[in-house]
Amino acid sequence: MPSRDIQLRAWLSQLAHTPSLNLKAMTNDASFRRYYRAQWADNSYVVMDAPPDKENLAAFIDIAHRLRQAGLNAPDILASHSEAGFLLLTDLGDDLYLPTLQAHDADQVERLYGDALSALATLQVCVPCTDLPRYDKALLHREMDLLPDWLLAQHLSLHLTEHQHEQLQSCFQQLSAMALSQPQVFVHRDYHSRNLLICGHNPGIIDFQDAVCGAVTYDLVSLLRDAYIVWPREKVEDWVLGYHQLALQTGIIKDISEQTFLHWFDWMGLQRHIKVAGIFARLCHRDHKPAYLADIPRVLQYIVEVAEQYSEMQFLSDLIQQHILPKFVKM
Repeated sequence: MPSRDIQLRAWLSQLAHTPSLNLKAMTNDASFRRYYRAQWADNSYVVMDAPPDKENLAAFIDIAHRLRQAGLNAPDILASHSEAGFLLLTDLGDDLYLPTLQAHDADQVERLYGDALSALATLQVCVPCTDLPRYDKALLHREMDLLPDWLLAQHLSLHLTEHQHEQLQSCFQQLSAMALSQPQVFVHRDYHSRNLLICGHNPGIIDFQDAVCGAVTYDLVSLLRDAYIVWPREKVEDWVLGYHQLALQTGIIKDISEQTFLHWFDWMGLQRHIKVAGIFARLCHRDHKPAYLADIPRVLQYIVEVAEQYSEMQFLSDLIQQHILPKFVKM
């Protein structure tokens, strides 16, 4: 047994006052964190193993506290061993949104998204973010550069000409300017169907440790243009406009038209999906997690669907349709 596992079990045994623990590995996520379900005294817990040299445990603890203070359903931290990178958390179950959404039961879909959108409004109204890292221009561009660096160059061996590079960077500049022009609120940064759990009408929220202060439409895009499930554009726009009204009513935004809000949403989605396509390629090549490659074509289709509606993004649409997507068809 690896020494880290021995250390984790020793810490848990002290907490449980028993040398014999039922510890079951849970599905790993895209980070270096590992999760286990632990059981003792007829109770179930979730254990996080977050290597301190790779993961920011303090950020997880901080954000979990903020969410719970706002009445949101984040895991409660029952015990911590910060030096080792271990946390003992309440168990929110494993009933993720995604499988239920994939069943396409219309009533269930509307209920789950209604709950998630209500929680998002609470997140944006009630969770302070002024002292969190800023989703600034530098970060927005570092994320978008993952596409040429990891998907194009590393995964597809596709190298842009100088002129193509300039055109792509021009698109990136416009997208970051649009993001920075929006009201800046608490941003979970990965608010979607694989990080939301069905827990009554207050969804369980996980994987929030990378939260920042950023654009009001970022988490909305993460939820409604999910990398793992696709809805018709008409349905997505109905949800977006419903949230627009909710955001006006709660003071999240002021005097913003539906058209402007949809424009914000569309271009924020472009920035996010450019990043996600690059991250999925990086997960394959750097972190040896090739399963994410299967989700890249869906993400690229999102980019094309939106980019071709805006003349400023025509180069981005053409690049993906002519040079990137055909390579995935051949793989």
